Amino acid sequence: MSIATRFCLKWHFKTAIRLFASKTEDRMPKIYTKTGDKGTSGTFSGERRPKDNIIFEALGTTDELSSAIGLAAEFCRDANHPFTDKLETVQCVLQDVGSCLATPPISARDSHLKKTEFDRKYVDNLESWIDLYTKELPPLKNFILPSGGKSACSLHLARSICRRAERHVATLTRSGDIEVEPLKYLNRLSDFLFTVARFAAAREGKEEVIYRRVSPDKSNPDSQNQ
Repeated sequence: MSIATRFCLKWHFKTAIRLFASKTEDRMPKIYTKTGDKGTSGTFSGERRPKDNIIFEALGTTDELSSAIGLAAEFCRDANHPFTDKLETVQCVLQDVGSCLATPPISARDSHLKKTEFDRKYVDNLESWIDLYTKELPPLKNFILPSGGKSACSLHLARSICRRAERHVATLTRSGDIEVEPLKYLNRLSDFLFTVARFAAAREGKEEVIYRRVSPDKSNPDSQNQ
């Protein structure tokens, strides 16, 4: 496990750094550190910024995304979907995305940047997975709504959170606070989640709801009683 990933785990769970620092293995670390009581949090490079800074907005949304994928993975595991292991891989890669987010170049040393460099191959992997499962699906001819069973709906939820994470990271990329590869990864990830959501619905024999234009009088039950 890289130092950068350890940092990201500390940000998410607030205990990892104490586990590494403690000399007593049987000592139970405290969940709270009190370092953020004044409304700031630290980056991997040691810089402290307000908790509502865009870096922590991006980190928090990436954490939320990983949680949503974890929930989706449980539904998909129950349904014996073949891509569940890939969802777990994605969660691990999102930790590396978090390491990049937590290392703004303006305050990072070369050693920090080297340890948090994001590999382009992660994007390539997603593209190959998308191609793999797309081959198993009929062509998409209509807009679909998030639907198709619990597995599919949970994946669609994760996809929408992924888009929000991507928007935060786009801001950081534009300002030079992060390299472009994590942004590309999140962009492909939303496509992958969309693809496996459709695959899950098809494999479970669940019907996807097709978007249709709804007439105002039909969408308002009260109007039918007047």
